[in-house]
Amino acid sequence: MEPYDAFHAIDPFAAAASAFGRLTEVLAGPESAALSHHGLEDLIEVRGRELLRLLFQGHLDWRERQERDRTGQAGREVVRGVDGRVRPHREPGHSRRLACVFGTVTVTRTAWRGRSMTSVRPLDAALSLPAGLHSHGLRRLAVAEAVRGSYDQAKEAIEDRCGKVLGKRQAECLVGAAARDIDSLYRHRVPLPATASTTLVLQVDGKGIAIRPEALRPATLKAHLNTPRAMRTRLAPGEEPHRKRMATLACVFDADPAPRRPHDVIAPPDGRSGTRAPRPGPKARAKWLTGSVIHPPEHTIAAAFDQAEARDRDHARSWVVLVDGARHQLDLIQAEADRRGITVHVLLDIVHVGEYMWAAAHCFHQAGTPAAEVWVAGHLTTILHGQAARAAAEITAQAEQRGLRGAKREAADTCVRYLTGHLDHLHLDHLHYDTALAKGWPIATGPIESACRHLIGDRLEITGARWGLDGAEAVLKLRAVKDNQDLDAYFAFHLAREHQRLYPTPDQHGYDLMA
Repeated sequence: MEPYDAFHAIDPFAAAASAFGRLTEVLAGPESAALSHHGLEDLIEVRGRELLRLLFQGHLDWRERQERDRTGQAGREVVRGVDGRVRPHREPGHSRRLACVFGTVTVTRTAWRGRSMTSVRPLDAALSLPAGLHSHGLRRLAVAEAVRGSYDQAKEAIEDRCGKVLGKRQAECLVGAAARDIDSLYRHRVPLPATASTTLVLQVDGKGIAIRPEALRPATLKAHLNTPRAMRTRLAPGEEPHRKRMATLACVFDADPAPRRPHDVIAPPDGRSGTRAPRPGPKARAKWLTGSVIHPPEHTIAAAFDQAEARDRDHARSWVVLVDGARHQLDLIQAEADRRGITVHVLLDIVHVGEYMWAAAHCFHQAGTPAAEVWVAGHLTTILHGQAARAAAEITAQAEQRGLRGAKREAADTCVRYLTGHLDHLHLDHLHYDTALAKGWPIATGPIESACRHLIGDRLEITGARWGLDGAEAVLKLRAVKDNQDLDAYFAFHLAREHQRLYPTPDQHGYDLMA
């Protein structure tokens, strides 16, 4: 393709008009007559991108000319800095480059100066130019691509659309900077209200992210450095690499009550009769996700409680918290609820309980047999009726009756310890599934489990990825914003905050931008 000269002409758009004329000549000439439709697509895409760049450049030149004409008239304009002092001297012709989605353009504007004062460029504020080389549109595109796939894929996708305007490391920096206002957005946003009968559900879980050694927590780094290895080039069976840092994720959503019975959740051992369809469970709506790998779990749990309180400031709704049973998480959740004076109903994920049951079943029945399935269904039905102590006693009695010892009994004992360990907290409803089903509450952590898989597994655990702490935090938070369907609203909020930071006004007086 022949380059177009963005020459300075009387008409700022003369170069764009010339490029358009030459493109139409090519399309109407013999050069394009033999092209296939995809050849025409490629031709128009490449030359059309240059045409758009020249149009953008022409508008910037026109804005600079308008500013020069306006400031050339004495007494027509008084320019003040953020300190409120007048800059009396003007100096036209200050240029800077701007990489945008159409290519790289040049922005020329007038600087206003004063002795011992910083320069002020009014056109920078009028155009809301970024501090660095890359436009906000290019930053938005970098975020959209980087939260979807690897940075290499993001760079390739941007080059296909915009040309060579962004490197991989630059994309990483832009994504990190783009996430800085996420917490502020949700602090200012007011969620949609719900009725007092609507259940307010909180779910918390954790998932590890492979982190560079310098970003590991001290205990993990110590284990990583000091754990002896059986082999030099790979891990032996059972060895842990100690290369992950735990991220905590939280989910808050509304759910209309959907009362059920145990057999709506677990089919009877002899199967359903078919005369009555199982009642559906409660459906999540207005779902909100958050997570952090930098901050400790209590920070993410507090953010989830903040979101929940924004939805129910009077604490008139039933608060249900679903977890997988990690003791540390349970203690943090209860401590946060006590600090705020909120009554929460904590439930263990029934799917997690089921996994313990399946492991125990293989102590008594061969894996993959109908007998194991019937055994699990019977005990889970007992637990769903609120009789977890009875289920634990029956498993122990059956193990004693079979004379199981050592490794053959280990999974059964682990299941019993899991159940009886949470029976010590009956006042927290951990295993009161009969109450939860009767009131129509959810009893499984599907939303937060899918969030762990989607937010972290699909992006932060791609093959070979080793993250820095800030980069992992930014991608995690931006993926959560995207999953919340708030990405467009967030960028509008973020750009407004960026404008405030870069171009404060003397009368701003610390006012904060609302979402």
